[in-house]
Amino acid sequence: MTKPKVLISDALSPAAVQIFKDRGVEVDFQPNLGKDKDKLAEIIGNYDGLAIRSATKATAKILDKATNLKVIGRAGIGVDNVEIPAATAKGIIVMNTPFGNSITTAEHAVTLMLALAREIPQADASTQAGKWEKNRFMGVEITGKVLGVVGCGNIGSIVADRALGLRMKVIAFDPFLSPERAKDIGVEKVELDDLLKRADFITLHTPLTEKTKNIIDAAAIAKMKKGVRLINCARGGLVDEQAVVDALNSKHIAGAAFDVFVEEPANANVLFGHPNVICTPHLGASTTEAQENVALQVAEQMSDYLLTGAISNAVNFPSITAEEAPKLKPFISLAEKLGSFAGQLTETGILKVEITYEGHVAEMKIKAITSAVLSGLLRPMLGEVNVVSAPVVAKERGMVVDEIVRAAQSDYESLITVTVATERQERSVSGTVYHDGKPRLVDIKGIRVDAEFGKSMIYVTNEDKPGFIGSFAGLLGDAKINIATFHLGRVEQGGDAIALVEVDGAVPADVLAKVQALPQVKQVKALTF
Repeated sequence: MTKPKVLISDALSPAAVQIFKDRGVEVDFQPNLGKDKDKLAEIIGNYDGLAIRSATKATAKILDKATNLKVIGRAGIGVDNVEIPAATAKGIIVMNTPFGNSITTAEHAVTLMLALAREIPQADASTQAGKWEKNRFMGVEITGKVLGVVGCGNIGSIVADRALGLRMKVIAFDPFLSPERAKDIGVEKVELDDLLKRADFITLHTPLTEKTKNIIDAAAIAKMKKGVRLINCARGGLVDEQAVVDALNSKHIAGAAFDVFVEEPANANVLFGHPNVICTPHLGASTTEAQENVALQVAEQMSDYLLTGAISNAVNFPSITAEEAPKLKPFISLAEKLGSFAGQLTETGILKVEITYEGHVAEMKIKAITSAVLSGLLRPMLGEVNVVSAPVVAKERGMVVDEIVRAAQSDYESLITVTVATERQERSVSGTVYHDGKPRLVDIKGIRVDAEFGKSMIYVTNEDKPGFIGSFAGLLGDAKINIATFHLGRVEQGGDAIALVEVDGAVPADVLAKVQALPQVKQVKALTF
């Protein structure tokens, strides 16, 4: 039997190379190859696996040459350098190591917070320049101060734990953090405006998504108390960098520490050179231990897959066997879309997710389907969640996830119902897979529908009154938005109704605002699948 062959195209620990060899995998270690795209494209077709860090760019062009490639392993969490749709289309599993850098990144955030409090870099530069400016660097104590943590997942909760050890008061904003989980880790769960108003230090630990982009902008800064200090070790783009500079100049913000930037490598930035700013070159994961951990983890995962078919931490496919895949695949697609539908409509903390399986689907491997539901549900807010990490992320946030299996009690051979309970409401959505293999929405909040999932859709809840459809369609027509499909449902005449419309292309915010302003409309939302 021929040994599987793995190419390591970025710098990876020698211990990872040894793991591949010990497991019976042939290794070609070329740590500088990732920088040479042409050479990589030339030889990639010879390998079953590709192990990378951030330097290698696995583009569609390169993947097109990867005729034998079965798996890409990223030593680290971010997979921005891999074109995942292209990999998926070719049947290439993409794995990452989502939790190997957590402690290191959390410690870096705490280090920057302490350095900000006592102006350590500035004092060091001054002293080594031969000055003795003892009275110039008047810092602040950490003890008793309020730390605001934006995003209290794996890394954020570690930062909170360390801050509590420093005798700080920790408050956290995270829509997916349950009150019970907050209590367990010793933090007070608050809304974002409350956090901005109360915190002495603010640290960011949330992914970059459409909802979190520029979460700290000029308007958010205006709500902060004067003299606040800001730390970002998460993602560039969470903060409007120019707005921070303006607030530093006006002394509204006392200091800022950034490890990540909108554009990287950051050879120039508006933050650079400001006397009250500390900058580091994306060092969050840069410790010996973290680099070793993610390298060893990716080597083990890739070896398992190439030798046994076991899939761990895949970002583009659930952990299922080859025999189960053909039957599960359409239901996994349905589950992820049902979760995404609910997630895009959810704006407050999720307390409980109940997934009911009826009919034939109840006899399948529902854990993989549940993971797909959670992945779709959490991704609109958390971005990098995948079918493997989603259950862990949900557990970290204290969500209760219940699976209910029952014999067929509906008109469908198989039916999946996702019910999401938040701090304010409960919402259910149901779907099935027809014989054509396409997932369908069949019930929304108890209202019967029959709709395929479109790439771009508008969801409206409204009062069932004459004139709504004409006004709604007219607004879309005036905006030159073409309607592909139009689905309606209602509880009863004159009661609650819904409209689910597939359109060609994205829907501008001003059009949504006009729909929301219609007298019959209760809620409107643009959805993407």
